[in-house]
Amino acid sequence: MDLDYSAADGAFRADIRAWLEANLPSSLRDKVLNHKRLNRDDFARWHKLLGARGWSAPAWPVEYGGPGWNATQRHIWEEECARAGAPMVLPFGVSMVAPVLMKYGSEAQKRHYLPRILDGTDWWCQGYSEPGSGSDLASLRTRAERHGDHYVVNGQKTWTTLGQHADMMFCLVRTDSSAKKQEGISFLLIDMKTPGITVRPIITLDEDHEVNEVFFEDVQVPVENRVGEENRGWTYAKYLLGHERTGIARVGQSKRELLFLKRFALAQQKNGKPLLHDPLFAAKVAALEIELMALEVTVQRVVSSETGGRGPGPEASMLKIKGTEVQQALTELMFEAAGPLAAPFDVPFLEGEREHSIAGDDDAAPLAAYYFNFRKTSIYGGSNEIQKNIIAQMILGL
Repeated sequence: MDLDYSAADGAFRADIRAWLEANLPSSLRDKVLNHKRLNRDDFARWHKLLGARGWSAPAWPVEYGGPGWNATQRHIWEEECARAGAPMVLPFGVSMVAPVLMKYGSEAQKRHYLPRILDGTDWWCQGYSEPGSGSDLASLRTRAERHGDHYVVNGQKTWTTLGQHADMMFCLVRTDSSAKKQEGISFLLIDMKTPGITVRPIITLDEDHEVNEVFFEDVQVPVENRVGEENRGWTYAKYLLGHERTGIARVGQSKRELLFLKRFALAQQKNGKPLLHDPLFAAKVAALEIELMALEVTVQRVVSSETGGRGPGPEASMLKIKGTEVQQALTELMFEAAGPLAAPFDVPFLEGEREHSIAGDDDAAPLAAYYFNFRKTSIYGGSNEIQKNIIAQMILGL
């Protein structure tokens, strides 16, 4: 296993960096680097720019329209995008449902959906969690009853990220209530414009409308929109979650935020000197930086194994746990450094309606909302507690 970058990797990084500097719109860069909120048009604009270059789906093989990059190149791409302040490409279509379609979908599904994911025509959302069925996802109760050439879906999903914008949902439904709970689930692709679907906002602690609850009342879904076999959806769901967890580590983003934390702490005063020079605070930053360095090496090890032909395995759970812990710790130290300056919630400033914050410090103003938003990272993609169980069983053999 060689964790060093080759000369070719260095040249690839230089090319990516130059392209980002030339093509990443400054308005998007400024929003990301200054912790402002991105809207639907921002995400769509960046996806379209990447699609035109052929880079909207870095992990896709060439046969489906991807660039054919290896795992190391994808890792470099993600690092450079984070460093430059590029918006993330929303994972629901590109990184979550698309791999499932490539592996388990019909040829008709691949021909129809994959090009629309690639160019951003369809905005996807995830229909997994339900009230009472989050960490124990296999206990889900949304049901789909088959009537001829379609299913009739009834039930509710919750925490549906950006579902208010979605054209399509990939959804887990119960198609056999008499089977063991993991064995009676199917995987459906649902058009969000279908009659009987209601999307209601959930306003979170950061005063943002990012997540939703979705209700299904006699929603008709064509049988041709089922992925794979009936009652085999749990297999496809686990495959999807492996891809999601690998991407949650976000080392590049954390490296960028660590630089922000250091710069911000240098500008804050404590006892007449920069906060970053305070021994106790500096020790916290140093400890976190060490954790991030260890995470980066672990990601490189996983990337190295994927380059050898292996897909994401149970080690993705390790990346998910440590990656989200580092992300949360960064927001906690930012919040600590800001102190009372982070208290006001200046929503118009966060959404770009006002150039400067009424709080008087544009760097500090978003940090409370940023902190609250990142409380979710240890839960989505499978809670960290569940990931520890996976590691114990699949890696340690306990």
